[in-house]
Amino acid sequence: MSLENASPTLQLAVDLIYLLECNEIDPATVLAALDIVKQDYQEKLQHTNTNSPYLAYELDDDRLP
Repeated sequence: MSLENASPTLQLAVDLIYLLECNEIDPATVLAALDIVKQDYQEKLQHTNTNSPYLAYELDDDRLP
């Protein structure tokens, strides 16, 4: 599967990995920052009336779809 045909979730994940690796960010720092980002976006979802079937799956499961 080519990246152009991949899901938006996978495309974003690849972009983020590339950005973090290019900037040589320490893996422990990345994981700590991602915890903060995940919490922030979970709170945003709670305040948003979103009907996407993918959001609950992606937040409840650490694996990419």
